[in-house]
Amino acid sequence: MKHVFIIDPKSFPNQQWKMENMLDQIGEFFRTQEKPDFSIQFSHHRRDAIAIIQKEVETAKEDDTVRIYAIGGDEVLYDCINGVAEVPNTELAMIPYGETVDFLRIFGDGKDVLFRNVLAVVQKGAAIPTDIFNWNVNYALNSCYIGLKTAATGRFRAYMAAQNKGDLILFPRISYLINNISTAFDKQVASQRYSITIDDNDYSGNYSLIHIANGPYYAGRISGLSKASPDDGMLDVALIKAAGPLRTKWSLSRYSHGKKPKNCIALQAKKISIQSDRQMWIQVDNEYILDTGISIKVVPGAVQMVTMDNLSYQKR
Repeated sequence: MKHVFIIDPKSFPNQQWKMENMLDQIGEFFRTQEKPDFSIQFSHHRRDAIAIIQKEVETAKEDDTVRIYAIGGDEVLYDCINGVAEVPNTELAMIPYGETVDFLRIFGDGKDVLFRNVLAVVQKGAAIPTDIFNWNVNYALNSCYIGLKTAATGRFRAYMAAQNKGDLILFPRISYLINNISTAFDKQVASQRYSITIDDNDYSGNYSLIHIANGPYYAGRISGLSKASPDDGMLDVALIKAAGPLRTKWSLSRYSHGKKPKNCIALQAKKISIQSDRQMWIQVDNEYILDTGISIKVVPGAVQMVTMDNLSYQKR
């Protein structure tokens, strides 16, 4: 087996010593192996990991398994998913550092700690077939959100990014709350009309939120699609119908805490097509985009994800 460690340095802010300590552990371990086959790479910008993986797979021994270790947060995990998707003889292990990795929460509370021990994952990790989904020309692992929640977060991220680093930003939580409320009163977002086809059935209408899930967690919490599982060959879909601002906020709050509001349509599907005459706010895993359409389909067992302690995807 060839071991390829892809590290996102941004996931170690002001903690360079943690990254250096990990690198030392990896080097010391493989120096004790009879025929070590490993490399350590750094992802310095988005999509960097895709090219790294392609080169590592091309230079691997014939029929050898290449195990990729995505070390960081959701950003490097997303890029590594796009590097290994539907590529034979590859495995993907997540070593969570920096931002929360929602996908790992499916294994149970506190289990993400098991994945932080990189040498334990090297020696004891075992791969299980995992569904992903294809969107346009890309792949994703966890979820797609369209509508109000994505607009609120996307607008706030854009606002924060536009600030000068030297500026003092007062009360960011209050600013985020105000942004959420103002977005809920924006009818063009909170009551946008979508043309939706789900497995050849028409679900067109006005919705405040569309959620397509391959796993049950989003933003550190379990969502209203709590039974979504990445090994059933299906995607779970929630369509929350548009309503007045207060009811919309109430519905989305319930949904973010694992409840299905009454104005929610929930179903399973293999392919989804969503179009609108105006740009849609779309979040796919950690990607934020504006577009007038998106097509999504499940790709069963397309990635071999590495787990620890014989963990499997928990069914709720």
